[in-house]
Amino acid sequence: MQEVTKELMELDLTQGEAKVYLALLELGSSTVGPIVKKANVAYSNIYEILNRLLEKGLVTFVIKSETKYFQATNPRNLLDYLESKEEEINNRKRVLAELLPKLEGKKVKPEEEAEIFVGLKGLKAAYIRLFTENPVGGENLFFYIHRKEYAKTSDKFYISNSKLFRMPRIVMRGISNEEYRGSKAIVPTVKMRYVNFPIPGNIEVFQDKILIVAWSENPVAFLIRSKEILDIMKEYFESVWKIAKK
Repeated sequence: MQEVTKELMELDLTQGEAKVYLALLELGSSTVGPIVKKANVAYSNIYEILNRLLEKGLVTFVIKSETKYFQATNPRNLLDYLESKEEEINNRKRVLAELLPKLEGKKVKPEEEAEIFVGLKGLKAAYIRLFTENPVGGENLFFYIHRKEYAKTSDKFYISNSKLFRMPRIVMRGISNEEYRGSKAIVPTVKMRYVNFPIPGNIEVFQDKILIVAWSENPVAFLIRSKEILDIMKEYFESVWKIAKK
């Protein structure tokens, strides 16, 4: 019975509809009580299920002595039901075909989203998402604030994951505070400049994404896709790059 129920569900019937339909096939003409017991469905749902089956042409009813008796239609009616569904889908496809050019002609606002990654493994996953989602490559711009309290953890992370920052298709330019100059964690291919004034956090700007890293014993990273923020950060980076020291 369970196997047949699952197969009926593949024909776009709900579990309740499948169970009630099978129960009626065995019961024949029946009132609601025996159907509920045989199908093992909630009494509060039975009339809603039966109404849906009536609409699908899989159940009929007659009234005897002011009582409704329900009966399953011939199983071959399932073919008619599927054909009606197919016709409905084809009609929707035709509507969509006419609608698509109108929708595509609209100016679509760029998608915006944000994700949070926690811990060193999460941070690595965030960098992988940042650099590998778009195979085209490009230029990665970043700000990095070097602080003693997390320097050991962050240096170890960037050294152990240096392959991520050596991808030939990606050009790296970074701005950091003077304390970071000469760090072993700096990949040789990265172009660095330094400043002796405050810069905005630990931020990576690549393609259509911004990665903000909050370093601590358990670092947290925020991966954001936003064209507005991206444009602002790029503009700010270039303005600082011009006055930063090599």
